[in-house]
Amino acid sequence: MYRTHHLNELDKTHINSHVTLAGWVNKSRDHGGIVFIDLRDREGITQVVFDPSHNQDAHNIAEKVKNESVIQIKGKVRQRPAEMINTKIKTGEIEILADEIKILNLSETPPFEISQDKKINEELRLKFRYLDLRRERMKNNIIRRHQIIKYIRDYFDKNGFIEVETPILIKGTPEGSREYIVPSRIYPGQFYVLPQSPQQLKQLLMVAGMDRYFQIARCFRDEDQRGDRQPEFTQLDIEMSFVEREDVININEQALIELTEKFLPNKKIMNKPFPRITWQEAMENYGSDKPDIRFDLKIQDISDIAKDCGFQVFENTIKNKGVVKVLKVPNATDFTRTEISELEEIAKNFGAQGLAYISMENNELKSPILKFLNEKSLEEIKKRVKLENKDIVFFVADKFQTTCESLGWVRLACAKKLKLINENLLAYCWVIDFPLFEWSTDDNRLVSAHHPFTSPKLEDIHLLENEPEKVRAIAYDIVLNGNEVGGGSIRIHDSKLQSKIFDILKISKQDSQKRFGHLLKAFTFGAPPHGGIAWGLDRLIMLIQNEPNIREVIAYPKDQKAKDLMTGAPSTLPKIQTDEVHIKVTTIIEEGIIGHLKEYFTKNHIWYEIIDLKKENSDTQVKTQLFKNENDEYFISVTSKDEEINLDNLKKQAKTNKIEKASPDEVEGVTQCLPDYLHPIGNLYNIRTFLSENIKNADIISYAINEDKGIRMKSNDLQAG
Repeated sequence: MYRTHHLNELDKTHINSHVTLAGWVNKSRDHGGIVFIDLRDREGITQVVFDPSHNQDAHNIAEKVKNESVIQIKGKVRQRPAEMINTKIKTGEIEILADEIKILNLSETPPFEISQDKKINEELRLKFRYLDLRRERMKNNIIRRHQIIKYIRDYFDKNGFIEVETPILIKGTPEGSREYIVPSRIYPGQFYVLPQSPQQLKQLLMVAGMDRYFQIARCFRDEDQRGDRQPEFTQLDIEMSFVEREDVININEQALIELTEKFLPNKKIMNKPFPRITWQEAMENYGSDKPDIRFDLKIQDISDIAKDCGFQVFENTIKNKGVVKVLKVPNATDFTRTEISELEEIAKNFGAQGLAYISMENNELKSPILKFLNEKSLEEIKKRVKLENKDIVFFVADKFQTTCESLGWVRLACAKKLKLINENLLAYCWVIDFPLFEWSTDDNRLVSAHHPFTSPKLEDIHLLENEPEKVRAIAYDIVLNGNEVGGGSIRIHDSKLQSKIFDILKISKQDSQKRFGHLLKAFTFGAPPHGGIAWGLDRLIMLIQNEPNIREVIAYPKDQKAKDLMTGAPSTLPKIQTDEVHIKVTTIIEEGIIGHLKEYFTKNHIWYEIIDLKKENSDTQVKTQLFKNENDEYFISVTSKDEEINLDNLKKQAKTNKIEKASPDEVEGVTQCLPDYLHPIGNLYNIRTFLSENIKNADIISYAINEDKGIRMKSNDLQAG
């Protein structure tokens, strides 16, 4: 056997026991000729001692072993000397006196230090994710993720839910985010999509009588990335039959309370039960549909005062059906002019035209807009906001949504500057009564605020005919400390009402049948009232683990450009594979490459021409090849077409002892170019480029970007930019 114990198990009760252990060398140190190795596995660390007076052979091997090598040792458990007891680890009272050591796998020097939690370039971490996951913080994040998901499974199983796996290859029903498309080999010209969520499938499970369903579901959205978004993500998906809103809320609220108290015992849940805040209240008071209620700064409306205040900017906004809102910030007169300018930029970034302010210091008002406001309005504003010394009042005048959101972000920024946020508080709240529809300026029509299967509030159904924009949804989001961690709704279960919603959304009967016919048909066979919710598990775990983004709690995330730096996905595929699924991609790839080159040349003011390779030219023809060194760092060699590469010179240029040519798959993965048409502009790949003397001495060079086209440019521009 490889081991008798994990590396967190041994303690004083095992003294004088003979054990076999295996793991990674976390640290190795030599003290007075004795080698100490901290041996690590997933569970912990145990110190192993290699004493030459006890076993010279084992000592000789141990002193040459590098960190991160995998070894097996056999030895005897003994008490550590009192002065060497390590209270930071579970095995800190004992150590192993090694009798034998066996090297199971030697490690090269890792690209970053694993034994210490230092700040490491994220690109490097993602490229070597399997090493990054060895680090204590990352290991703990993945283990905690497992524990949370297991707890969720047990909780919902205990409460009468069954876990059902729904398909990953489904029918495309475009609405909402962009879908990932999967071509069918068997049915040329037809496609599956990857699910954005199991929404329709879980509703069909309710029609099937499954009553209470849950799933740890993989979801896919082809959208722009940000810190808390990934192209593929995990959600807890839930659906329940014969329920109203409060039924769904109550069982999920209890799950979140129990989960939070189990995994964050040292933090306090601010309110139990969680407050219910309508969407209108959230926007009016907090400037966000995911409000952070840990602090009490609230936005106030002064439109009734502003309409006759004398300040044309405010009065014109009201005449144009806008609003004027304010945020009073206590003890803020110490804000510098620079800090106020930063707040103004925040407001502008979220659509506001500007951010006005009035401050009070020593009972005196100060503001660039004082001269525009009449005395009566000033007094009314002071009274409305209860203005006191050291307060600043910020103003935004614009459309309702813009005004609320921009002041909402100013509110958050002020709270951070003034340290108003208690990091030990967990402020959950439910946001309810969202609008059922919102106006899309791009499509010039109403679209679903959530999805088209969300039920309107019964008391608002009469508004569907003539005032659909006023209809509220039976929808609810769960928010934690200003982060949306879940959202759901009661669904439409009546096919006539569903068809009415499609009419409002301008989805024709033909289109609705094509996209959702399976669901509409199911509703004609006895669909129960039902509703559900989905939690964003990645985001919830991120918050529990106090991480800055969800990449820190996902084993193999994509970067912020949706690229897998470890495997090189997405990448091109061999033509035989794309032919099998009836797709031609070469032209698209070539156009993409030409587009990137044109953009690069324009940005760097580089002269170039696109040429026809079938016509003769006297340029120096270029050959470009991709190489890598012993650390898997890539670089490009550019030579003339018929020139043999001098590997010794290339090693000197690259300052490396070992190089090897990249495989065709590596070329495509790293550069997105086909191997025969690798262009020599290394800066476009962020890869070092080395030119042969023949190229350096040439004036005009040219190279192929496909069978027919090439680029002509000056050789000394190859490394520009």
